[in-house]
Amino acid sequence: MEIGNLKFEHIAFLAPMAGVADRAFRELCTHYGAAYTVTEMVSSKGLTMGDKKSGELLTIGSEHPCGAQIFGDEPEIMAQAAVKCLEYRPEIIDINMGCPAPKVAMNGGGASLMKHPDLAYEITKAVCGAVDIPVTVKIRKGWDDDSVNAVQMAQLAEKAGAAAIAVHGRTRVQMYSGTVDYDIIKAVKSAVSIPVIGNGDITDEQSATIMLEKTGCDAIMIGRGALGNPWVFSKINAYLDECRVLPDPTVTQKMAVMLRHIEKIIEYKGEYTAMREARHHAGYYTKGMRGGAAMRREICTFEHFEQLEELAFKVAKENS
Repeated sequence: MEIGNLKFEHIAFLAPMAGVADRAFRELCTHYGAAYTVTEMVSSKGLTMGDKKSGELLTIGSEHPCGAQIFGDEPEIMAQAAVKCLEYRPEIIDINMGCPAPKVAMNGGGASLMKHPDLAYEITKAVCGAVDIPVTVKIRKGWDDDSVNAVQMAQLAEKAGAAAIAVHGRTRVQMYSGTVDYDIIKAVKSAVSIPVIGNGDITDEQSATIMLEKTGCDAIMIGRGALGNPWVFSKINAYLDECRVLPDPTVTQKMAVMLRHIEKIIEYKGEYTAMREARHHAGYYTKGMRGGAAMRREICTFEHFEQLEELAFKVAKENS
């Protein structure tokens, strides 16, 4: 698997997810075998205007290779933002044309570009012309079922100079509901000569295999399936590379990884922010566990890591 001049040993990538795929989570997923990660999306306007938060979102640690994802609807500003991204040393610039969130899609960026293929082309062309590293584009199936145009968007992206295309097999109107459309990803793969990355409904070895077999895509991108489950990458790698099925981690191991994850967030963002973000992450790490619901209720009152640590040990003991 290659994107531009980058070669990837494995083909399971971590999807960019706002509010989740921060530096701490990217590093954790890389440790567990994610071959590539992407930053949370950054506003091109904010970045070019020197927004401090944008810079924080683009800070990359040990999680290489890593792409910097930007969104916006003005070719010139997007190109300027791409150049600005180079200060943070990403290996790839990724253009978001798939985010369904109203605050992005209703303001010209993200998935709204699915309705404006010509503008999407100009943006991709401008960004490709502004930087000397590979540029990728992340799109959706279309805006809605009446305007399924992922194939057209992919062909235009390739024509504009994109080095790869990631396709989420749902429309913007679907958001994250329903099931992924493998056929549209397969159609995109057949229509372009650059690598195609399949995204949507990948949660384990079986769903990863289904995506690859049904679409012929070159790589897979895992989003929500990695939440509270960063070891999904090592499991998929073992299955695809060696036909091995790795055992699921024990509850004790899951709690240890969760604590390590939150410790990293504390290191990068401070305890106050980390303990609030821990409420979200704990919900995924404790899903299906005995005592998990009680833990999720308790953690909403926690202010300090030691409280979480004590509770995690208690849950691990109850499930041993």
